[in-house]
Amino acid sequence: MKLTRSTRYFKTLNFLSNQRFSSTAEISVQDNDEKANDTQIISDLKLIVRGRQSWKIALKDVGLLKPHHVEEVLVQTLDDPRLALRFFNFLGLHKNFHHSTDSFCVLIHALLNVNLFWPASSLLQTLLLRGLSPNEVFEALLKAYEKCKFHSSSGFDLLIQNYVQNRRAFDGLTIFRLLRKYNSYLLPEIRTLSALLNDLAKIRQFGVVLEVFDEIVRAGIRPDIYIYTVVIRSFCELKDFVRAKEMICQMESNGSELNVVVYNVLIHGLCKSQRVWEAVEIKNGLFQRGLRSDVITYNTLMLGLCRVEGFDVAVELITEMIESGFFPSEAVVTSLVDGLRRKGKIEDAFSLVKKVGEVGVAPNLFVYNALINSFCKDGKFDKAELLFNEMESKGLHPNDVTYSIVIDSFCRRGRMNIALRFLGKMTEAGVKVTVYPYNSLISGYCNVGNLSLAESFLGEMINRGLQPTVITYTSLLSGYCNEGKLNKAFRLYHEMTGKGIAPNTYTFTALISGLCRANMMAEAIRLFGQMLERNIRPTEVTYNVLIEGHCREGNMVKAFELLDEMVEKGLVPDTYTYRPLISGLCSIGRVSEAKEFMDGLHRDHNKLNEMCYSALLHGYCKVGKIEDALSASRDMVARGVDMDLVCYGVLIDGTLKQHDTRRLLGLLKEMDDQGLNPDNVIYTSMIAANGKAGNFREALGLWDIMIGEGCIPNVVTYTALINGLCKAGFMDKAELLYKEMLVSNLLPNQVTYGCFIDHLTKEGNMEKAVELHNAIVKGVLANTVTYNILIRGFCKLGRLQEAMVLLVGMTDNGVFPDCITYSTIIHEHCRRGNLQEAIQLWDSMLNKGIKPDKLAYNFLIYGCCVAGELKKALELRDDMLKRGVKPNQVTHDTLVHATRCKHL
Repeated sequence: MKLTRSTRYFKTLNFLSNQRFSSTAEISVQDNDEKANDTQIISDLKLIVRGRQSWKIALKDVGLLKPHHVEEVLVQTLDDPRLALRFFNFLGLHKNFHHSTDSFCVLIHALLNVNLFWPASSLLQTLLLRGLSPNEVFEALLKAYEKCKFHSSSGFDLLIQNYVQNRRAFDGLTIFRLLRKYNSYLLPEIRTLSALLNDLAKIRQFGVVLEVFDEIVRAGIRPDIYIYTVVIRSFCELKDFVRAKEMICQMESNGSELNVVVYNVLIHGLCKSQRVWEAVEIKNGLFQRGLRSDVITYNTLMLGLCRVEGFDVAVELITEMIESGFFPSEAVVTSLVDGLRRKGKIEDAFSLVKKVGEVGVAPNLFVYNALINSFCKDGKFDKAELLFNEMESKGLHPNDVTYSIVIDSFCRRGRMNIALRFLGKMTEAGVKVTVYPYNSLISGYCNVGNLSLAESFLGEMINRGLQPTVITYTSLLSGYCNEGKLNKAFRLYHEMTGKGIAPNTYTFTALISGLCRANMMAEAIRLFGQMLERNIRPTEVTYNVLIEGHCREGNMVKAFELLDEMVEKGLVPDTYTYRPLISGLCSIGRVSEAKEFMDGLHRDHNKLNEMCYSALLHGYCKVGKIEDALSASRDMVARGVDMDLVCYGVLIDGTLKQHDTRRLLGLLKEMDDQGLNPDNVIYTSMIAANGKAGNFREALGLWDIMIGEGCIPNVVTYTALINGLCKAGFMDKAELLYKEMLVSNLLPNQVTYGCFIDHLTKEGNMEKAVELHNAIVKGVLANTVTYNILIRGFCKLGRLQEAMVLLVGMTDNGVFPDCITYSTIIHEHCRRGNLQEAIQLWDSMLNKGIKPDKLAYNFLIYGCCVAGELKKALELRDDMLKRGVKPNQVTHDTLVHATRCKHL
């Protein structure tokens, strides 16, 4: 039905529309009429709401309906909140009626009064979307509360809870404080206050939490365990552990419910502040309070112990935890395993993984990878593989990092076939192959000397769309340098830089090392300068290879300058730095200086090892100072450095050269007392010395002892005995030993063949010597030494032309002449009086960058003197001094004799 309007109502409306300005009496009459009309509308509306007629028909026209009419109807329908809600929603949804804030608040209170929380909450959320301030909403709720004489604080609770849920904790706090201000007896429920405090704690307003707690207590509200818990947490976060503990004592004294959660909060706070041992005491005291540690207690404590590196106690706790029926979290296991690994306790970490694995817990993939990597670095590859193989049973799938670690470990061990198998597994598992396993494979093949396969993997990775890195190129060019293929190394270096890949310290160090080994020190120094220009910082290794290169060349001044330079740059020299310096001084006869250098290192508390001492021992033995060598060995032992086989080998070689049998036997006994058996090197030295002395019975006796002790002769051992037999003229026995060598699958080397060629040349059998040499040329075994033997043989027989043919032909076979090659032919030319030919050869030698030695100078000076070219001889003497080659007595006597002859 249509909303009924009285005649008086319409008359009043018409009157108001026509008479805007009227007397006070007229306004009063009008007000009374409006009140009467409002009363009538509200009465009619109430009948419609409670009637059976359709609201859509009865309320077809609501144009004159005002919000206060609806509000009043709602108030009068409090006995049926569901009906009131239907009416409220009908007007809002079907008539687009704009309800007043007061209507919302009346209905919210009414719904909550009959426990209809969900619709009440929905209404409140809709109201808050209007953007009202907390004060405005509170005032409206309070007004409705007082007007309708409600008795529950549920409306205010709902408002606070709504603010908390929407992360508006301070608005919730405002409502609590307004409630306290306007009605001290109207208090929120304890769960509402707990939610409010927890939300304040979430946004780290711990000071505010404590303020509100004081207000709660002053209001006479008894806090529950949840409120106490958040307050204790706040004290812990503020690091006020004294008051946190006092709060727990207060709870214990006032009979409050206590559970393990409260103590867990305190334990967490203590652990977070690294007061872990206090936390452990709290945990240990739980049993006396009738409480039992739970999974959170254990996990919190163990994470705390990991932070302070209390790994041993953490391992004990994890055992106790499992025995109590609890399982550690993945985070705990991960932290503990990784912590043990970082402390070097790899075995303990492995045992822990096995223990927790029995109860179905495993660390994460990151820790598994790190643990596998640690085992690989420690050389414990079996355990690394075991971890890898059990990963899938733990629900973990190896990723590209896992495969890269395992492949790298096999490559480092030279087990390239297994590394390739894992690369295949990686592809089969659908794991994307990255540049890292390829870098490992390339480095591995370079280390085992298979550069062709290393090159093929470089091509394969490029075909897969993977870009080589500086590590890729550095591994490969380092391999080339180790093989002496410097041209290929530098070609690769230029290819790398051409692609915009910047070389690093390791790249430069590898190239410098290759140049130093090739005795190309000028080029090495130039490259070192380029490295510094690029602001690439050299390491100790860079300086070590340069120092060793200069020492090998005999340039000790430059070597020690580099030592001073590296110290100035803050780099720390080590035994790899000191050994070449000691060896370098000894090699040029300055053994006493080497000893003084070592004494200085000892005074500065630098530790020296067997390598350093073996260099000094070798220096003493080289100049025949066996007594000093033995004294140095005793000093070595006194300083805590044990004699090794190398040191004993040096001393034994020295005694053999001195033919000191007594000392030799003494050293062998000392070795036996130390539990050391002679190795190949020592046996070879003794066999070679006896063979050289013609004591073949003793040499062959040592050979039998060597084999009897399971020490298999090598190429050098065979060659040493063959050399002795050849020199003694026992060619049949030498050839028999050569055949035995082949049966033993040992390939003779250039030195072996050189023994036979040397004997043949001395016998004058040059045709057979050349035939043998041609055979080893085809087998790519010929070298400078074998050519020199042949050239010396031809020169000795006066067959100079054939010697010259060999000189020219050796370079065609990739063998380069040295100073001995040239000086042998120069000597023969000088002996024959062919001075011009000798000088031409001399100039050719210098042009090739070959440095003449003292013997070469003496040969040519002698030739000049014999030919009457004293001026040229003196020029050569001056050049000799300029190049740092010290003339000897032969030089002096030759020049004096020539000078006297000239004046006769």
